[in-house]
Amino acid sequence: MERTVVESGVDAPTASPGDTAPAGPSRQGRPGVARVVRGAIGVLVFLVLWEIIGRAGIVDRTFLPPSSDVLRRLVTLAGDGGFLQDVAATLAAWGSGLLIATLIAVPAGLLLGSVPGINSAVRVLVEFLRPIPGVALIPLALLVIPEQAALERTLAVYASMWPIMINAVYAVGEVDPVAREMAKCFGVGRFGMLLRIALPSVAPFIATGVRVASGITLIVIVSTELIAGGGEHGLGMFIINASADAEHGDLLYAGVAAVGLLGFLIDVLMRQGERRLFRWHYARQEGR
Repeated sequence: MERTVVESGVDAPTASPGDTAPAGPSRQGRPGVARVVRGAIGVLVFLVLWEIIGRAGIVDRTFLPPSSDVLRRLVTLAGDGGFLQDVAATLAAWGSGLLIATLIAVPAGLLLGSVPGINSAVRVLVEFLRPIPGVALIPLALLVIPEQAALERTLAVYASMWPIMINAVYAVGEVDPVAREMAKCFGVGRFGMLLRIALPSVAPFIATGVRVASGITLIVIVSTELIAGGGEHGLGMFIINASADAEHGDLLYAGVAAVGLLGFLIDVLMRQGERRLFRWHYARQEGR
């Protein structure tokens, strides 16, 4: 083992080429693989228990078909044009609602987080409106917005903007004060402070808020389709139509499972997008 002198003047050991350990599997990848395996085992156990209960007749198969029947129906629906049209309609409403909510909530959150006076003035109103579920507003919204697509998007925007805005507000408060002072020393104005200092710092937190809001958006869209029931397409409408056929309970369960699967895929994709866009942020967190 050779020794070298570092800048601090303290002798530090350094490995010679012959001391290099053989490369092995990355330890950082192991926790991720373990989580996937544990998750897969949990899903498999759930499906097996469901299959046993359905086959044993503990619950009437009309109300609880075996999981194998539901999975088989779900695979069949993946090639059904009408069902895919329903999925596309729900995704279109989800995407537009989430986009509008983000465009409203991010500037509002940055403004409230940067100007304490405005934050204090609207805090009571925000805390009053935020806990009201979007689904609870469907009867009221129907009086004002009779068109189904507009109703879905309006309620989705209302329900999903809060986590994005709140994350932005609190993230602005976490911006490095040293960076703020340095920007002031160089004569950066309030708008420049938001654009150059605050926004890059709060972006990972805003992304997390968007991911949380994406699930809320999907819930509100499908719930509005179920309760209002005025549209032609959508997963909510598919579930309503499937519930009318008592002899094919697997169709109803497959529709519900499709909503859950869609939400799961959206969450996974958005998590992966966050990690790719903000690698420096997650590397710093993992290094703590």
